[in-house]
This record gives sequence, structure tokens and C-alpha cells, in this order.
Amino acid sequence: MSAIPINLIRYLFVLRVNRSMAWLSNYLPTEISLVLGTAIAKRLPTAQARPWRKALAAWEPYGGFKSMAGKLIKRVPEISWPIESVIFAYPYEKRSFGEGEFILWELKLFGDSADHGYFLEIIMPAIEEAGLSYDKRMTYPNCLWGKFEIHAVYAARGKLWEPIVENGQLDLNYHVTPFQWSENLSYTINPELPPDTIRWLAPYDLSDKTARHHGRKTWRRNSKHQNRAMPAPSLKKIIEALIFRMNNLIAGKITNFDELWKFIGKEQQMALKTAWKQASHIPIYKKALCAPPAHWPGVAMGSQTYTATFPEAFIPLLGLAAILHIGRYTHYGLGTFTIERLSGLS
Repeated sequence: MSAIPINLIRYLFVLRVNRSMAWLSNYLPTEISLVLGTAIAKRLPTAQARPWRKALAAWEPYGGFKSMAGKLIKRVPEISWPIESVIFAYPYEKRSFGEGEFILWELKLFGDSADHGYFLEIIMPAIEEAGLSYDKRMTYPNCLWGKFEIHAVYAARGKLWEPIVENGQLDLNYHVTPFQWSENLSYTINPELPPDTIRWLAPYDLSDKTARHHGRKTWRRNSKHQNRAMPAPSLKKIIEALIFRMNNLIAGKITNFDELWKFIGKEQQMALKTAWKQASHIPIYKKALCAPPAHWPGVAMGSQTYTATFPEAFIPLLGLAAILHIGRYTHYGLGTFTIERLSGLS
């Protein structure tokens, strides 16, 4: 797809643990959101801090910082920062990290919030502060906070990551724009192994609130048949979720196709319309889905394979959906995935 009219800055953080042990409790993006949100609110003047404090206060009925300290909450509230943002933690099979080990996570800022000056003046100092010390309310044994340093920070330019911070040194001459994320961004595949599988890198939730609450209770009650009961979203549902996500980020409100068409070019219009028509003709072949842990957001995670390889028109759209995140709880990194080829499927 050609240039996409969405303001976005992608920052990749590499945190270096500088104590003997750091333990990642529960779901890392919710911790990052709470801890950094608190640190940011402290740094802002009263008027600017008000929406941040309001967002943080909404956590209190769910336990606030207690939810980080092993006192698990029944569900993660759908609360986000007052700036349009996504916090995505790279998946790890372990939760404990020793001195010198690295933890990677990505911060995405959208729309008017894609402001590199704001990032340098407000967000970066808050992250540095969280690495040096922490609010006593955030304490639990061997928590990450107060036990790391910022080893490196990168900004995305297309598929490349360019350094802003290397070995702890900030490059003040590097200027990030809200458009460079899409520069020369292409989605190429191996023609001999075209993809047919979506593997979710984080849980997803493409449902409405009523369906989500009722459905998740049913899946747990029938855990022996969980894989069969899990709702694997169709390609049409994923394309629909992408359209609503784009429309929300571009137009500032979720409405319909007509609103989106005002902002995108003919090439994007044709790609979306073609994909929309083709999507319903590619059913799911099999799925390997399960419910995420009870204290995580989302309704399912895993992978789903379709009966045919994805048409060429789908590849850039799926790539865009993975970058933007789709569905609910995107602030906590939900709704992103990779596309793969399932070995052995003809």
C-alpha cells in the first residue's frame, strides 16, 4: 500500500536489568501502563496531569497497584492513557531476568500524541525514573521497577529500527517524524511458501462487551473442549477490525466506510474493497486457541490456519493490522500477530 495517512511513532525499548534478579509479575503492559502513567502524572503541571490522574484513579476499584503484587484481579479494566498509545511487550517464555539480561517492549504513539518532543521531555524521563526508583506502592519481591537502565531505544523507519539511544547515550540530533514508520514499508512473502496462518503475538478481543463476558465464562466451564469453543475470527472479521481501527485513528471516531474513504487514496480503497469481498470465501481450516490467564486482558490467544493461502491483496492489510493492533484493549498491546505458513498444508 502507498503512504498511509496515520500519524504514528514506534519506539523500541531495550531495558538492561542491573540487579541480581528482576521478576515480571502478571501482564507486563498493564504494569508499564500503571507505573509510567504514575511517573508521567507526577512530572506534569496540575492541569496537564489531571487526565492522567483520572485514568489512574479508574484502576482503584480493581486494586490499583495491588494488582501488580500478586493479588490477581478477575479482569483487566479497559483503561488507557489519555494519549493514544499502545504498549506491547515482546513475548518471553520466562518471567525472571538476571543482571545484564535484556527486556524488550514497544511503545507506539498515534495521532496528535505522535510527538517526539513530548516523548523526550515527558515519557523518557519517566522511564528513566522508573528504572532508578519506584513508588513504594508498586513494591513486590524482586519487581522490575528500580532495577533496570535504558540500554537502547530505536525508532522505526519502515522495517528498519534506527537508534535514538545506544549504550545509554541519547542522540539529540536524531529527529523522529510521525510518518517515517511507513517509509518504503513493503510486505514481501516467499512465493514458494505463501502464508495461510495467523499466529497471535498477544491475546485478542474482537468482541463486544456483552459477548466477551458471557463467552469467556462458558469457555472456562467447558475447558475440556476449549479449543473447539474458542471463536477464531474470520478474515472478514479481521479486515473489518482493521477498517474500524484505521477510521478511529484517522478520523478520530468509529463510524463506517464512508468516513474512512475521505482520508485514504484510491489504491487503499481498492485493496480494502477487494479484500472485503474475498475474505468470506476463505474459511478456517483449523485452530489452536486457548483462553489467556485469568488476569490478562483478551479472550483468546494462539493460532488459526485457513483453508487457502492469503491472496496477495491481503498481505499488506494484515501487515498493517499487526502494526496498528486491532480490537479492544489495544493500549495493552492486544490484537497483533504474525502471518506464517503452516508446514505440511497443501
